[in-house]
Amino acid sequence: MKKTVFIAMTGLSMLFAGCGGQRTNVQVQADAAPADFKYEVDEFADLQILRYYVPGFNNLTLQQKELVYYLSMAAIEGRDILFDQNNRYNLAIRRTLEAIYENYKGDKTTPDYKEFEVYLKRVWFSNGIHHHYGEEKFLPAFSKEFFAEQVKALPAGKVPVKDGQTVEQFIAMITPVMFNPAVMAKKVNQSGGDLIAASANNYYGEGVTQKEVQDFYGAMKDTTDLTPVSYGLNSRLVKENGKLVEKVWKVGGLYSPAIERIVSWLEKAQAVAENDKQKDVITKLIAYYKGGDLKMFDQYAIAWVEDLNSQVDFVNGFTEVYGDPLGIKASWESVVNFKNVEATKRTETISANAQWFEDHSPVDKRFKKETVKGVTAKVITVAQLGGDCYPATPIGINLPNADWIRKDHGSKSVTIENIMEAYDAAGAHTGFGKEFMWSDVEIKSTEEYGFITDVLHTDLHECLGHGSGKLLPEVDPNALGEFSSTIEEARADLFGLYFLADAKLVELGIIPNADAYKAEYYKFMMNGLMTQLVRIEPGKDIEESHMRNRQLIARWVYEIGKADNVVEFKVRDGKTYVVVNDYGKLRTLFGDLLAEIQRIKSEGDFNGAKAIVGNYAVKVDQKLHKEVLERYKKLNMKPYKGFVNPVFEVVKGADGKITDVKISYTEGYADQMMRYSKEFSTLPTYN
Repeated sequence: MKKTVFIAMTGLSMLFAGCGGQRTNVQVQADAAPADFKYEVDEFADLQILRYYVPGFNNLTLQQKELVYYLSMAAIEGRDILFDQNNRYNLAIRRTLEAIYENYKGDKTTPDYKEFEVYLKRVWFSNGIHHHYGEEKFLPAFSKEFFAEQVKALPAGKVPVKDGQTVEQFIAMITPVMFNPAVMAKKVNQSGGDLIAASANNYYGEGVTQKEVQDFYGAMKDTTDLTPVSYGLNSRLVKENGKLVEKVWKVGGLYSPAIERIVSWLEKAQAVAENDKQKDVITKLIAYYKGGDLKMFDQYAIAWVEDLNSQVDFVNGFTEVYGDPLGIKASWESVVNFKNVEATKRTETISANAQWFEDHSPVDKRFKKETVKGVTAKVITVAQLGGDCYPATPIGINLPNADWIRKDHGSKSVTIENIMEAYDAAGAHTGFGKEFMWSDVEIKSTEEYGFITDVLHTDLHECLGHGSGKLLPEVDPNALGEFSSTIEEARADLFGLYFLADAKLVELGIIPNADAYKAEYYKFMMNGLMTQLVRIEPGKDIEESHMRNRQLIARWVYEIGKADNVVEFKVRDGKTYVVVNDYGKLRTLFGDLLAEIQRIKSEGDFNGAKAIVGNYAVKVDQKLHKEVLERYKKLNMKPYKGFVNPVFEVVKGADGKITDVKISYTEGYADQMMRYSKEFSTLPTYN
């Protein structure tokens, strides 16, 4: 599970980044980014591109640097996989646009060309033609005529036509995919009907229906199996001669050219592993990639969660299921990182007290773990992002996702602090607080405690929230279907919110005082009720699971707390504000909702999940939405942010052996994207 960033609502780090206030109890590494380090790289449409600094890299041993380098190369090799997973035409469109970009001979000051550049940059950012967060297809602002003219002008062999297809036929095929809003309108559609037919992702073949998918995987499941594999996680389900068949993503299977290169880098990493446990993790991951066996994936996940002593760590593979409306198929992603030793002391304190938090959770005793196993947490420094974590990245990760592995072997949680630092630096002095916060009281609280409470909310969300609670015996882990991601993220967020206000955190010395939590409570309610709406197009519902989660929580506690006026909307000078009147009762409501969400999860209550998501998480107040958009526009902020990666370069001696690995931060956004497409693009255009 990933905790995503919502920079739009504040400009402060992750869920709230950057008023430039003090950072109580947050350790800053000695080699923090120099004063002249440029975080901002580019901005266009609704996006801002940043850099992140990698403090501590130069302090790693040569072996660790080499390991980071090999894992980083593996992290980039899967880029084409994600493009193809997101839509079957994505690689054709990206390669066509890149060919035009590289071969264009005309006037680059014309409106058509300027809009062409924006569209290409958006395709790069979203790993395809659908918005990376909102899921809807974004349309080119240049003309169809301009596009056709440029495609026809490309040198021979540069147009990615299908076998036997002419350039004109290619243009006729691809134009409606790009320009027609009704064609493949949403990458993930959860608004009802046949969710597979209505979604434009490439996890299922043409003609496959939702009922067929559910019946196919339902027939595989054994309800008595206490260690079930994640059925369907690493394959595309297609029809061949009228029969459903899985095309497994593995060496020798679907996506083999890219996976072979990933494996080759992992084999190099295997040779410089820090210890035997880490080597075993990499060995099992390679075996999984070669065979595609989901039981081997579980063995890899168990080995990974039990590797606690390695300084360098990574995620690489088919991991999260947010991109599938049924929550079955996983997108490809990678994160390469190493431990921030000083900051990890905070998360180690939290994880060491995991049983106390579980025992004191406000949920029914039937749904609590009697013994919390293997909860490990650390603060990491990211060194490379890939796949579904690039360019947009989470700021917290908790894995593995399989409930039985979490129950029997534990989970590993990370908070990504150097990414949060980048958000914090880029978001300073935006004027957001003055525009949307009710008074100087909330602004001052945020300046003083916003960063630390945000960090701690992420810690609690990832370290404990996702790992808390249990399913009742024989409850199918996929029982909540298309609502599972929203419910799971709400569960983790609520766990973090509830305990953020607990005196235990003051006792443990990881929060400055008993009132600091109010900064995060206010931000969360303001975001969930109002400011995250800047990410939604006028007239649209909320589709993305993390956004649904936040509105579900905020709207539920607002509605249920009306009788006591716990939270209210106030209007001043024609502007609407969120006001929290009783923080104590707000915490109680968070606890009440956590109890209900955990019940839904533990009992596999599909109808309960459907009702609570439908009633609170999806619909948008259109009048308030319009107001928020108008006010936000005046701030000249971009609601979404992402990153370019640093560049690693190996230094070799006269004997050809690596003597050092250098890191640099000067590569631009377009330069990086074009380089990746030349050096790390091995898949055929049509898979």
